[in-house]
Parts: sequence; structure tokens; C-alpha cells
Amino acid sequence: MPTTLSELQTFKAEFFRALAHPVRIRILEVLRAGPQTVQQLQQALDLDQPSVSQHLAVLRARQLVVASKSGNAVVYDVRDVLIHDLLATARTIFNRRLTDTQDMLKELARESRRTR
Repeated sequence: MPTTLSELQTFKAEFFRALAHPVRIRILEVLRAGPQTVQQLQQALDLDQPSVSQHLAVLRARQLVVASKSGNAVVYDVRDVLIHDLLATARTIFNRRLTDTQDMLKELARESRRTR
């Protein structure tokens, strides 16, 4: 049975909801360097273990990261490397917005000087 538009939109919304927290974004950014243990993520993020584990659980539930055993440690990695492209695209969009804002601020400053 084909997925209805509503089911597809719900799936997309849940995917983006998993990304809707700064710690989860930062975890994915740290994982760009490669697989990491919870302890390594804790150190990189300067957060406690329960907080990192809670965010990893959300990312795992939405299948954005995968966990595997390496000896006694659990190692996390992104499930699909395209997530890095998605985050890079988002950075480009934000950069453009900031550039536009900077341009507007410069114009505002020029306008302010002309009206003095």
C-alpha cells in the first residue's frame, strides 16, 4: 500500500524533530570525524553521560545514528553519511542569511550616517 502524503509528512517531521536540539546537532557534527564512544562524545561536548545518552537515544530511535560494540565500549556513528551533507547545506543556508543580515546592517549604518 503506498504511503499517503500525511504519513510521509509525519515521517519527515519526526526526522527533523530529532534534529531539533542543539546537542543532537553537535553530536552529529562531532561524529563527522568518525565513530565515537559515549565517553568521547561527553568530552567533546563537555556534557554528563546521562545527557549524552539521552540525546543519542533520540538519534537512535530516528535511525540517525547506529551503535556497535567495540570491546566493552559502545561506539556510535551516523547511519547515513548524507546527514553530513544535510548539515553542510543547513550551514550554507544560515551563512547566506547571516550575510544578508550583515549587508542590511551595513546599509542601515550608511543610511543612518546620511540622515545625520
